[in-house]
Amino acid sequence: MEAPSESNEKDLISDACEKASDTTTNIQVLTSMDKKSFACHVCGKSFSQKCNLYVHSQTHITEKPFSCDMCGKAFSRKSILKDHIRIHSNEKPFSCDVCSKGFCQKSDLTRHYRTHTNEKPYSCDLCDKKFSWKRDLTRHYSVHTDEKPYSCEVCNKKFSRKYGLSIHFRIHTNEKPYSCDVCNKAFSQKNFLDAHFRTHTKEKPYSCDVCSKEFSHKSSLNTHFRTHINKKPYSCDVCNKGFSQKGSLNTHFRIHLNEKPYSCDVCSKTFSQKSSLNTHFRLHLNEKPYSCDVCSKTFSQKGNLNTHYKTHTN
Repeated sequence: MEAPSESNEKDLISDACEKASDTTTNIQVLTSMDKKSFACHVCGKSFSQKCNLYVHSQTHITEKPFSCDMCGKAFSRKSILKDHIRIHSNEKPFSCDVCSKGFCQKSDLTRHYRTHTNEKPYSCDLCDKKFSWKRDLTRHYSVHTDEKPYSCEVCNKKFSRKYGLSIHFRIHTNEKPYSCDVCNKAFSQKNFLDAHFRTHTKEKPYSCDVCSKEFSHKSSLNTHFRTHINKKPYSCDVCNKGFSQKGSLNTHFRIHLNEKPYSCDVCSKTFSQKSSLNTHFRLHLNEKPYSCDVCSKTFSQKGNLNTHYKTHTN
């Protein structure tokens, strides 16, 4: 079985790593091999590496005459707009031969297919890191360039790509153009919708190479994998305790700050963690979701159940 080819023009900028883009701005790449420099034809700015030039060249690609009537998003080509409209019409003409999942665009099918094959055909020529998708490679290049020419007019946060700024700006506008067909929950980014949709399909395309445990999100797999290598890259500045997740470190740090942002609506008791508030709230509801397998006694907290188990073993 052969994987479908990737052809969607929305990855036009990413293709620049293989050849110069022929967009309406007609950006031409001029190289000077004797000086080993890459110069932008539009503004003359020079770069020592080709990838830096490609990231920079996006700042000049601004003409997008084709806009979506439903959400206002603009595109440089009519064919890209046509593909985009399928998101709103929920038309999914491309289906996976392995799991039968449907997709609006052929490129999305191609990207999905690599979750089955674990294919990573795109590699960084600076650090040899490999990627399944061209767009991830292009985004990765900005790590090496540090150039962030796009800034948010609301909060001044800077971005290396105009698309990244557009996505970020939805935080301020609360725009959520992607909605779930099952529960109507809306999202600001398509990848958020895709990840959410797996909660309905129970699809878990990412599996651990060590223990074969499966996950619906790649980030969950990465976090899980740290349990095998005992990797805890995030450490507390106060007590040096290590954590595998940055969110866990942030939650832990509230102990030192005595910060308790979560309060109970019933008794106003405050907590540093939302999970602690949820556990506490069961006392008011008299909810006891944890039951003993031996005697069927129920408890509101898992810790209390574990303590109770010892009465059967002693």
